[in-house]
Amino acid sequence: MRILLGITGASGAIYAVRLLNHLYAAGQEVHLIVTHSGRKVLRHECPEDLERITGWARQVYNVDDMEAAPASGSFLFDAMAVVPCSMKTVGCIAHGISDNLLARAADVMIKERRQLLLVPRETPMSAIHLENLLCLSRLGVQILPACPAFYHRPQTLNELADMLAGKIMDALHLENQLFHRWPYKEIS
Repeated sequence: MRILLGITGASGAIYAVRLLNHLYAAGQEVHLIVTHSGRKVLRHECPEDLERITGWARQVYNVDDMEAAPASGSFLFDAMAVVPCSMKTVGCIAHGISDNLLARAADVMIKERRQLLLVPRETPMSAIHLENLLCLSRLGVQILPACPAFYHRPQTLNELADMLAGKIMDALHLENQLFHRWPYKEIS
């Protein structure tokens, strides 16, 4: 599967790092776009991972390069995920404002009717945030908020982040064992 991963300036860079690591380990072809704010947040929240993540991606694109492959619908991606997704990016995508490569690539995914998954990490959300997310959901964009569960009793930050990475991989229809699933019980 060819996946485009976008990383924006919302807090929660660990989610992107863990997801990218697991996609790489699973042999998926991942292309990467990191916004300027995304780099700042990565430097602050996951400084040891900033250089490592570029090695896990098949291709890393400059967010300002509007002539790069993801800007065109003729370059085929199976799916795109924006993890974490800032409310600025949500607003740009919802209103067709392609002011950088990441927003343009998301616009392409919508117009080509390909899978686009956004992982917003904001709380509380204003009515503006919710309206933008609703607009995107109505267009077929999958919204997967960064709301980790605790039923699997995570012991570390990585285990907590892996739960969300597993949910994202589930949404991408990729097998994973990143968290303990709710047990199946026969009804008698």
